[in-house]
Amino acid sequence: MPDAPYDGPVPRHVAIIMDGNGRWARNRGLPRTAGHEAGAESVREVVRACGELGVDVLTLYSFSTENWSRPEDEVNALMGLLERYLRDETSDLLHNNVRLRGIGELDQLPEHVRTLLAAGEMVTRDNTGMELLLALSYGGRAELVRAIRELATEARDGTLDVDAIDEGLVASRLYTAGLPDPDLLIRTSGDLRVSNFLLWQIAYAELYVTPVPWPEFRRPHLLEAFEAYAARERRFGHTGDQVKDPA
Repeated sequence: MPDAPYDGPVPRHVAIIMDGNGRWARNRGLPRTAGHEAGAESVREVVRACGELGVDVLTLYSFSTENWSRPEDEVNALMGLLERYLRDETSDLLHNNVRLRGIGELDQLPEHVRTLLAAGEMVTRDNTGMELLLALSYGGRAELVRAIRELATEARDGTLDVDAIDEGLVASRLYTAGLPDPDLLIRTSGDLRVSNFLLWQIAYAELYVTPVPWPEFRRPHLLEAFEAYAARERRFGHTGDQVKDPA
């Protein structure tokens, strides 16, 4: 496993599916909530590492639309952890020049969580370093439906020519509008699926799956993912010589 410092190419946008908290806890005879608690430390270390390494955007799949169907006590515990993270880490984000933003159906979050998130966004809005996106009550299909409805409404009202709709216009209606698409999608704990995460944006992302559960994922594991990314030849659907990211 590579050691710091890392001097290879750094992805501009890293997206992470933070999986394995429950299994990590179960394998230790602990409640699932203990896995989420342990995973919070991984969030802290990975956010700091990505900022130090020069990542422009880090998107963490923090809570999906499907997660609302989990047992009430687990959902409450997750919301409590999120509240604690926003309360305790905002000053660190500010100090480290990280800009915080939430994406997803944020109106579904408890009011106290929305308040803390809005405060964190406000406090860090002038930071010029890495942008940290927390995907909360987020679903890739729901995001696309939202974008399609917005475009359809404009077309119905006569403010948009249907023939003007192209990939760029669709992208401009997504939560990630104005940001580069993910270069690298990391999934922890070994499952080989994307779980309704950034479905449009990861069209040409490099996928990296590690068996390491999220509570154990630390800077060396992140560097290992970056090493794997550096070894890939990115073609974006082309053949022949390596081409640059069209973005």
